Amino acid sequence: MAKAAARPASVWLEDKSRRGGKGGGGQPTGLDRERITEVSVRLLDAEGLAKFSMRRLAAELKVTAMSVYWYVDTKDDLLELALDAVYGEVRLPDPDTDEDWRDQLRTLAGEYRALLVRHPWLSPLAGTYLNIGPNSLAFSRVVQRVIRKTGLPAEGVTGAISAVFQFVYGYGTIEGLFFTRVHSAGMTPDTYFEHAMTTVSEVPATAGIIEEAKDIMEARGGDTVEEMLERDFVFALDLLVAGIEAMVARAE
Repeated sequence: MAKAAARPASVWLEDKSRRGGKGGGGQPTGLDRERITEVSVRLLDAEGLAKFSMRRLAAELKVTAMSVYWYVDTKDDLLELALDAVYGEVRLPDPDTDEDWRDQLRTLAGEYRALLVRHPWLSPLAGTYLNIGPNSLAFSRVVQRVIRKTGLPAEGVTGAISAVFQFVYGYGTIEGLFFTRVHSAGMTPDTYFEHAMTTVSEVPATAGIIEEAKDIMEARGGDTVEEMLERDFVFALDLLVAGIEAMVARAE
């Protein structure tokens, strides 16, 4: 018996010819991948990844779940489309200009951080799929070209990309989760932070650690959570930029 062909590892690798044109041929009218993807992103932002389902999406679109399957084979396909769609929000600097690589790298890092915070569901999906959609590839290409402008030897380019963007991934993921908790608690970020710090300061198991870190927290500065997060991010990114500069100097 003939073995069934393996399904593409990505929705971006599927045979596009197997899907018919919009409308006609039994396809539902008024739908296309763009609209389905747009509504999926909106639902993921509003309700989170755990509550997302094809049935929930169909209800939002006011169609049957089977109608959605005219355009995607699985929920995974749809999540991959949504993932790439939000990468299209990133403002990309032009590596061909004379703008300093440091400024361009800071722009890319800040854009990626903001994307992770705006869409907390992006973080787990970014590690699940191949990320070879057009918007994701455009982002990756610009990142690579900006890092090349640093003067690092070719063997150091991927390491530099990992250092900067794995840091941003972790920072943005935690920040996004923090704001999700804040929203669920019905508090402002500052009120939530104050409540949390007060609580852990009163628990014997954690009070000592909080006291030891008191001078660090005071030196950190910032009157709001937003300011503290921004200062930490900027300083950490400066450390990474300085590290790249030092490695370039060492190679020379």
